[in-house]
Amino acid sequence: MTPKRGLLDHLGLHRPELRAWAMYDWGISGMQTVIMTAIFPIFFVSYAGSAVGDDKANELYSWARTVGAIMIAVLAPVLGAIADFRAAKKKFLGAFMLLGVGSTSAMFLIGNGQVMLAAVLFVLSLAGATGSTTFYEALLPHIAREDEVDRVSTAGYAMGYIGGGILLLLNIIVIQNPGIIGLPSGEGLTPEQSSLPARLSFVSVGVWWLLFSIPVMRRVPEPARTIEHDEQADVNPFRVAFTRLGETLRELRGYKQAFLMMVAFTIYNDGIQTIIGMATIFGKDVGIPTSAMITAILLVQFIGVPCAFLFGYVARFFGAKRSVLFGIAAYAGICMFAYGMDSTREFYILAILVALVQGGTQALSRSMFSNLIPKHKSGEFFGFFSVFEKFGGIAGPALFAVLLGAGAQTRVAVLATIAFFVVGGAILLFVDTEAGERAARAADATAKPV
Repeated sequence: MTPKRGLLDHLGLHRPELRAWAMYDWGISGMQTVIMTAIFPIFFVSYAGSAVGDDKANELYSWARTVGAIMIAVLAPVLGAIADFRAAKKKFLGAFMLLGVGSTSAMFLIGNGQVMLAAVLFVLSLAGATGSTTFYEALLPHIAREDEVDRVSTAGYAMGYIGGGILLLLNIIVIQNPGIIGLPSGEGLTPEQSSLPARLSFVSVGVWWLLFSIPVMRRVPEPARTIEHDEQADVNPFRVAFTRLGETLRELRGYKQAFLMMVAFTIYNDGIQTIIGMATIFGKDVGIPTSAMITAILLVQFIGVPCAFLFGYVARFFGAKRSVLFGIAAYAGICMFAYGMDSTREFYILAILVALVQGGTQALSRSMFSNLIPKHKSGEFFGFFSVFEKFGGIAGPALFAVLLGAGAQTRVAVLATIAFFVVGGAILLFVDTEAGERAARAADATAKPV
């Protein structure tokens, strides 16, 4: 008789290591909501970029996102291979986490008009966030069985929505009512005084991120060290890393489905990340009040919680691939809706539509990929996944930067984003998940423990 499943089992949080793993999403999502989406983009343009004007600041912000993506795209595969060989995924996770925490907290020091300092710290914080996420995600196939990985991945995104939403809400309360914690308020404030609540919010992100990194560092075990049958345990790890990368690039044809999945995800996730990252820039350009944009982002955070869990549940019946394709199709519709948007009410509707599909689409993409790769090389493969993801994250912001630099409206750039969903979804149709899982498990059978 099959034992009855409890609520935590249905949610993918039924073991201590799964809950500890998901809490990292809770912590890092404060960076994603406050720095990448809601407060910092507006702060960058209106305060740090005050000396160069809104148009130039928007362009610089877009290029800063691009540079941050390139940094990790270059480093991730090599570091992932080293982490696999030396069983050091958690060490790399911790190192990048500290880089992100430090650079995000240092944003407090940005002065009025210091746009280059703001850009440099933003690039470093992006490197810390995306680098640590690479190794965080590489732990997923080691802690979750194949039959529960979809639920666990969506649970991580749901926890991220909660954590990021709570921190954003607390910071918005302080920004709108600085006097409640004794900060300067009222008329006649200097730029430094009026920006103090926002700059303190960046410090809160660093503290939040560091605090909720503790569970994954303490409770999730480092995966056991394994090596390829033709490797020696005491060889220089950098040498092994480049050897492995060369082998993996040659062997990608043996992991055809994982490769197709990476290509598809690169393209459609570019569209998702562009919408996330440029939402407030777009809203500001079409005249949406800042308070309404913040409210809309909070709607995404809290509506996204049940929707992310729902995607994990639905995937058990329809499969992860079909569920992701539904999300991609919904995003294409969102782009068309956004093109004609011109009111606050429509911006709220747009936020709700994004909340319905955002977390589930990304979470199931992550879990699909984790089932298509050999577990003993998860760091390396998620390093490549990060490369593809970050190169995907280059095209969207770069497209915005080019179109804005050419004088186009942001709504035109949003409409152009639909191409990422059409092309990425078409490639995903060709991914054979069952064949990919068989190839990955066959590769695991050849590895030997150290």
